[in-house]
Amino acid sequence: MIQKYTFGKPFETEAVVVEFPSEKGLPGVGKISAEKGFSYSYKMKDSDVIYGLGEANRGMNKRGYRYVINCTDDPIHTEDKISLYGAHNFLVVSGEKSFGLFFDYPSEMSFDIGYTRSDLLSVSCENADLYLYVINGENAYDIVRQFRKIIGKSYIPPRFGFGFGQSRWGYKTKDDFRKVLRGYRDNHIPLDMIYMDIDYMQDYKDFTVNEENFSDFPDFVREMKEEGIRLIPIIDAGVKIEKGYSVYEEGVEKGYFCKKEDGSDFAAAVWPGYTHFPDVLNKEAREWFGSHYKFLIDQGIEGFWNDMNEPAIFYSREGIEGLKDYLEKYMEKSENDVSPWELGGLVEGLANNAQDYRRFYHVVRGERIRHDKVHNLYGYHMTRAAAEAFAKIAPEKQFLLFSRSSYIGMHRYGGIWTGDNKSWWSHLLLNIKMMPSLNMCGFLYCGADLGGFGADATRDLVLRWLAFGVFTPLMRNHAAVGTREQEAYQFENVEDFRGIIETRYRLIPYLYGVYTRAAEEDDLYFKPLAFEYPEDSFAAGVEDQLMIGQEIMIAPVYTQNAKGRYVYLPEEMMLVKFTKDHGYTSQILEKGHHYVEVALSEVPVFIRKGKCIPIVKAAECVERLDTKNMEYIGYC
Repeated sequence: MIQKYTFGKPFETEAVVVEFPSEKGLPGVGKISAEKGFSYSYKMKDSDVIYGLGEANRGMNKRGYRYVINCTDDPIHTEDKISLYGAHNFLVVSGEKSFGLFFDYPSEMSFDIGYTRSDLLSVSCENADLYLYVINGENAYDIVRQFRKIIGKSYIPPRFGFGFGQSRWGYKTKDDFRKVLRGYRDNHIPLDMIYMDIDYMQDYKDFTVNEENFSDFPDFVREMKEEGIRLIPIIDAGVKIEKGYSVYEEGVEKGYFCKKEDGSDFAAAVWPGYTHFPDVLNKEAREWFGSHYKFLIDQGIEGFWNDMNEPAIFYSREGIEGLKDYLEKYMEKSENDVSPWELGGLVEGLANNAQDYRRFYHVVRGERIRHDKVHNLYGYHMTRAAAEAFAKIAPEKQFLLFSRSSYIGMHRYGGIWTGDNKSWWSHLLLNIKMMPSLNMCGFLYCGADLGGFGADATRDLVLRWLAFGVFTPLMRNHAAVGTREQEAYQFENVEDFRGIIETRYRLIPYLYGVYTRAAEEDDLYFKPLAFEYPEDSFAAGVEDQLMIGQEIMIAPVYTQNAKGRYVYLPEEMMLVKFTKDHGYTSQILEKGHHYVEVALSEVPVFIRKGKCIPIVKAAECVERLDTKNMEYIGYC
């Protein structure tokens, strides 16, 4: 049962697609105050587990920490970070009394889940203008399924989107991309996509291609596609301010950029220098921005990744002026008056500054709204702009589309990747724990930068991360300029990498089938063990093993130098290890705890008792898979 409560005058986010009457009074669970802002509190039992919050730090069980839902461009995802790129205000209390809460509120919202007081769940935000949905059900899984039904069907990518993709910030020329292609094809490692980061653009301008490095771009797109490769370009949120640049001039002429209070276009610096931000919350501006994807679609492009759409801000003119004023006063101070931290903090604080987010406005349904009041919707509506445009430009096609920033509702238009992670073992574990939480909020097509984006990767980390990435719908290796090259062919014993990526392709018919069923039936692709085994008290505490579909469980290795790992089986299962020689081994394991050895070149899968899964022969790209000749493994 789902009940809707209305407080104040909520902004219509369109996250929920089912109409509900607004209930009178207050929910029967927890306490609410709407006098000074909004606050919700609930006294938790010792046994309560708290699921949800989508793209949030730390564990699958969110209890014991605090989280601020405020889409943030922050590439240093240490344990103390309380905000990441997404805004997913849905959680489930699972215990003696189980219920779900969705706070439909597009601005900053704080969740204190046993941090200040270990038994208290408290949620607060500045303005008491929101919808609260309370979902009662039999258990956590039932509650999540109910929530999934009211927020709309999840995006389904084209089949090639389940292939393996290679990316690196720093591929600048056709020859850079050809080198990657040859590295994979010459080593017979499957590959379907090569991603184009910001360097493919002309001076970092959206919907342009560098004329010198990518002359005859449609021919190059065709050349790569003949090799089974789709090029997937990035699109950033900021539009460069430059005379003669048609996107900029059109946006100014038609008034489609976000404006300051005085009516002038707001400007802030990102990669191209000073930019304007399209007002994608405005329907007309959203349609206009989306229409520009046609420039690349007409040249053969079939997929995009939207970035920098929190929106990220490096600095603003106002911020720079404030820094100049400070420096003048700073120079006048004596040494004893100078704080060793103040200046550094002020410079670092130029980026993504809260004051900047209060300096510009959107126009929504004729009403002017300050950006910080709807901040968490920007990435959602940028990606919506693209998806709605695709339906008009090429309605017969399925496009690959995912984004960095998001809000619940965007899952209907595209997927997400989890942003600028690091080549850290802790981030591999974070990736594992985050996937079910994202699924609970509708985001099925998701994944992390395999091997890590920032810092230098090691061979064993890339192999272990790829072995988990075999199962994430978005499987992409991505790294930052200046870091160690981590393409699969860059390391010794390349056959180990080939075997792991081939395992993905052997499983694509099964995994894509699980995915499409989950999307169509409002189900999860990844599930916590507790969702499948609610009566198993030990399963509730397992966060590093995941259920996929109805047939398999995975238990990735995520520790440096580990020869294997301990695994808990809630029932008898068949352990299958896919090996690099196109084969596999299998053995039956009884319910209970086991130490399982896993070589760096192996991918382990646990098949549930009485179940079996199909596999096919690997191919160099998805289109070349022979899906007519399948083999079934498991309890067949």
